[in-house]
Amino acid sequence: MDQIQPQLKDFIINYCNRYKLSRFDTSQLHPNTSVDLDLDIYDIEIDLFLAEFAEHFNIDNSKFSWYKYGYPKGSARVRMLKSVFDYQRPWVKKMAGYCYKPKFKVAVLQDAIENGRLI
Repeated sequence: MDQIQPQLKDFIINYCNRYKLSRFDTSQLHPNTSVDLDLDIYDIEIDLFLAEFAEHFNIDNSKFSWYKYGYPKGSARVRMLKSVFDYQRPWVKKMAGYCYKPKFKVAVLQDAIENGRLI
C-alpha cells in the first residue's frame, strides 16, 4: 500500500484548499501521512473532515469511535515548532513526532474506502 487512491488524494487536497488548513506539499502525501500532525486537522475540524469524508465516499461511519485512535486534540509544542520553523524540514518533523504521537493516518481512510465502513 505505497500509493494513495487518486480519489482520496483529490479529496484531501480539495478539503485542505477549501478550508485553508495547511500548506502541505501534495507530492509527499502517502498512506503514512498523519491527518492530525501533518495535515493539521484536529479538534472539531477532524469531526467535520470525517463527516465530509463519509458523505463524499458513501462510507458507513456509524460504528466509528475515537477510542481506538485517541481523539486528536493537537499540541501547543507542535504548533510552536510549526510556526517558528519550517515544518517541511526533516528535523522539525522528527521533533514534532517526539512531542505528539499521532495514530490517525491516511491509511485508515484508504481502508475505509476499500471496506465501505470507517472503524
